[in-house]
Amino acid sequence: MRLPVVYHPQYEVSLKPGHRFPMSKYGYLRQHLAVRGLAPPGGFFAPVEAGAETIMLAHEPGYVDRVFHGRMTTEEVKRIGLPPSDAMTRRVRLSAAGTTLAARLALEHGVACNAAGGSHHAARGGGAGYCVFNDVAVAAATLLAEGVIGRVLILDLDVHQGDGTADIFSNDPRVFTVSVHGARNYPAVKVQSDLDIPLADGTGDAAYLAMLDEVLKVAEASFHPDLIFYNAGVDVLATDRLGRLGLTPEGLRQRDRRALAWAGWLDVPVVGVLGGGYGEDPDRIAAHHATLFEEADRLMRQSA
Repeated sequence: MRLPVVYHPQYEVSLKPGHRFPMSKYGYLRQHLAVRGLAPPGGFFAPVEAGAETIMLAHEPGYVDRVFHGRMTTEEVKRIGLPPSDAMTRRVRLSAAGTTLAARLALEHGVACNAAGGSHHAARGGGAGYCVFNDVAVAAATLLAEGVIGRVLILDLDVHQGDGTADIFSNDPRVFTVSVHGARNYPAVKVQSDLDIPLADGTGDAAYLAMLDEVLKVAEASFHPDLIFYNAGVDVLATDRLGRLGLTPEGLRQRDRRALAWAGWLDVPVVGVLGGGYGEDPDRIAAHHATLFEEADRLMRQSA
């Protein structure tokens, strides 16, 4: 079996020209996966949008209700940076459901990826930084509530700190949050994860990968999960508009390979989600996101 991939065409909604969030990257990613032979013969797995009660496992009921019914405050919309609409609400519900579905597939097959997700700035009380609902938090909270798993590790290698995820699970000993991020990047005020590694601008491939190896050793010694969520943001690249860590495409590939191989070494199922990636060329961003899927598929074939 090839890598299970979760995708929905409504992960993408229309934004006004010039918007900083590269929404069309999702459609381009689907094309890249097909070209690279990562589109399953029977098609992608498609989620059905998550309901309010499910999302409330990770977010405050009042906030969820405002999103569902188009009643977010002006300040909430400003913090998120995406225009509210019925299509946008459907999109974020689908993304949360997609990561949950990918998690179930990973538990069955060892590894799976959602072709969206990684909305790690959404905290319990509200969204921020292009993140409305925290899909990884929703998925983790759902499986924990069901008793399907007992312990979760969230490995966040997006260039931005996973502040929302840290907030949601700050008092939950069942979840271990790891964030390796740019020290001087968004958000200005960080929320303490279980393990935070802030890196200097221009860190580059060699120093980054050496640090990642050490982080994985510490995480392995600190916590023994039943499931790993991996946020594989490509905004660590030197070419990214919002990231400044200076990785090359080969450094990105080695990062993904090491993170996924670590999960394989631990014999723990792993779920990959996209995370961030920003710039003027959404097709190029999507091509970088496809690296995650290639490396996840490689892990799956090695484990077969």
